[in-house]
Amino acid sequence: MEIPYLYISLLLLVATCIFTSHIRRKSSNHPPTVFPTLPIIGHLYLLKPPLYRTLAKISAKHGPILGLQLGFRRVLVVSSPSAAEECFTKNDIIFANRPKMLFGKIIGVNYTSLAWASYGDNWRNLRRIASIEILSAHRLNEFHDIRVEETRLLIQRLLFSSSSASSQVRMKFAFYELTLNVMMRMISGKRYFGSDNLELEEEGRRFREILDESFVLAGASNVGDYLPLLSWLGVKSLEKKLIKLQDKRDVFFQGLIEQLRKSKGAEDVNKRKTMIELLLSLQESEPEYYTDAMIRNFVLVLLAAGTDTSAGTMEWVMSLLLNHPQVLKKAQNEIDSVIGNNRLVDESDIPNLPYLRCIINETLRLFPAGPLLIPHEASSDCVVGGYNIPRGTMLIINQWAIHHDTST
Repeated sequence: MEIPYLYISLLLLVATCIFTSHIRRKSSNHPPTVFPTLPIIGHLYLLKPPLYRTLAKISAKHGPILGLQLGFRRVLVVSSPSAAEECFTKNDIIFANRPKMLFGKIIGVNYTSLAWASYGDNWRNLRRIASIEILSAHRLNEFHDIRVEETRLLIQRLLFSSSSASSQVRMKFAFYELTLNVMMRMISGKRYFGSDNLELEEEGRRFREILDESFVLAGASNVGDYLPLLSWLGVKSLEKKLIKLQDKRDVFFQGLIEQLRKSKGAEDVNKRKTMIELLLSLQESEPEYYTDAMIRNFVLVLLAAGTDTSAGTMEWVMSLLLNHPQVLKKAQNEIDSVIGNNRLVDESDIPNLPYLRCIINETLRLFPAGPLLIPHEASSDCVVGGYNIPRGTMLIINQWAIHHDTST
């Protein structure tokens, strides 16, 4: 049976496209890539979960500065510490932009939130607020007693559980509730978990459900970000879920804002301001910028960045220590010799505990909270590692691969 001429023509067309793309890339001094680059889907056929490991294997074979075509997006995958440094020093402003993706559009409020804003006046102002008004050393020191108190309460809970033979504690949830309590007390003054207030417990349950759903959807891949045709054809399940989630987030945090706004008139002038209260005071002088929507999304970014990441790191530290008892013993000996047995370790003691700091750093190296950094996008043509990077290229830094590179 003869193969129809149409099939032969189609195969020749595909082969010609692949070959032409390959030659064009070489002549343009673009980063090395994986052959072949298929029409329409590009290199999407290569991707398998977990994505950071898949990209690390591809980079190990083709180079630490790698160009991929994911659908319509040109992507630069960096797995080299020197190249990553070049991206964020020499080309820092160029790569200060974010790609236009569904999550940034909906959860990032049309790319205006702290995590999803591209370079410009809003980008600069959000970072100024975060670094000076919210996360400065002075402001963090004001909340020192909250962190101490919540840590003591967790230790008391663990001691009580250890005295009961039938009681078990899931450390993952214990650490999660610790970080949520610390963050929410700093943000709104509320302690949701471990209190005897049933109303607060119920509010905390709703809050936790919102955060859990946020983390699940944040890890969901949207093929429409790379193949827009699928979105046009009606594949919008994830978009509907994100819109519904954003509505729930807005309602919950608007309620917190209204509560703190009502209590603002009766507040003690000497009382420490929560983060929302501080932003509300800034709202009085610049209401057109510090809107309720801006405040809601600002604190949501802080929560997303500081809760699950911190809890996950503590869980990994505990797991690694339990599986390496000799390291655990050395850490205990260091604490005993430096701190003694009469008090708990304080944040101010950390510089005097180098072995403990090494344990934390090694945990972050082995199991980074974000194996792949939030993607960036080149606002203009630039050069990375001697290769020409076109404007609009999405940058993915594979932090996990950098941490596990035995040659560095």
